[in-house]
Amino acid sequence: GSLHGGNMSTNYTKSNNLASEGNSLWNDASQQLIQDMQVWNMISDYEVEILYADTTGDADKMGESAYKIKFICADNLSEEMAAKINYNFDFDADQIIDWVKNDPLSTESPFSSPEFIDAYYNEAQEKLDESEKVFLEGQKDNSKGDTFNLVTVIYSVVLFMLGIVGTFRRLPNRLAITIVAICGFIFGTIFMFTIPMPTGFNFLGFFGG
Repeated sequence: GSLHGGNMSTNYTKSNNLASEGNSLWNDASQQLIQDMQVWNMISDYEVEILYADTTGDADKMGESAYKIKFICADNLSEEMAAKINYNFDFDADQIIDWVKNDPLSTESPFSSPEFIDAYYNEAQEKLDESEKVFLEGQKDNSKGDTFNLVTVIYSVVLFMLGIVGTFRRLPNRLAITIVAICGFIFGTIFMFTIPMPTGFNFLGFFGG
């Protein structure tokens, strides 16, 4: 019972730590998502300027907006987001203009993809899933510990019966109490061996294995 109880406490503590770490990662991911959305909004604004300047033949404005995109991307664009919009960090101004004008991915919001948004939270979700798994293991150990305590109660009753058997003068009474105690002992022992060991328990660990 103590093995299960100790393992339960360990699993609950580990689960809480994982949940705390997962929640922290989730908050970080949310902040990163907001920041990337703001970056995309700035890129989109300058893309609109390039496309409009292209219709008016304003080459200077196109070049100016392209350089702004280049500097924004160099400082703020993540590798994942760059891959999603097919942006190359080595683009020069002319290549950025060509990218905006001819690549459909350049003007398609990466945040229109649920999979792309979910990717921000993958690491956090893995931690939270692991936390839930460890928590369930702790609950199993708790249940096993309760069952093990029942075996302890059975053994206590057996010992009590064997302790009072001598107070009975008549042999049939002694025999009946002894038989019941033996049956209880056998039942308790069989029942005990049906209880799974605590999660992660290794019997060979007692022998250095």
